[in-house]
Amino acid sequence: MSGGPGGPGGPSGGPGGGGRQQLQQLAETIQALDREQRALEADIKGLRNQQKAIDEAVEGIETLENGSVVQVPLGGGAYVRAEVQAIDEIVVDLGGDYAAEREQDGAIESLEAKRDRLDDRIAETEKEVAEIEEESSELEQRAQQAQQQMQQQMQQMQGMGGRMGEPGDDEGSEDDE
Repeated sequence: MSGGPGGPGGPSGGPGGGGRQQLQQLAETIQALDREQRALEADIKGLRNQQKAIDEAVEGIETLENGSVVQVPLGGGAYVRAEVQAIDEIVVDLGGDYAAEREQDGAIESLEAKRDRLDDRIAETEKEVAEIEEESSELEQRAQQAQQQMQQQMQQMQGMGGRMGEPGDDEGSEDDE
């Protein structure tokens, strides 16, 4: 007999804990999706910063010549001035803790390939963000519908409670004293 109204198989689920519990679960899921979306957006920002650094490196490689004076970062915010002795000897990070010496054109090609891979990662991450936004929007609509249903059920219950204490005629009312 578990299929009666208000029971586990009932049509309304009742205005009590079930609806509130469902709303709470939806709210928690929406919050988790929001956190995930913010993390992915931060990843995109980091990837774009890497692209910007690559663009600056490419521009520097294209404009530098032998004999150019540059500031070389030593780390910790310290720099030293140095003279470029051989522009065709550029060390490029290949990833995975590997680097390779490249000539000027080869270095630019390596950096542009790296930038293209970043473009792909950004596109994939933006797709994930769009999917999360869509899922979050659907869940927000479900939560809104569930909340409206709960409000309707509460109004119906209040309406039934008010009618139960009011007989059709005024006999038996509390005003008969």
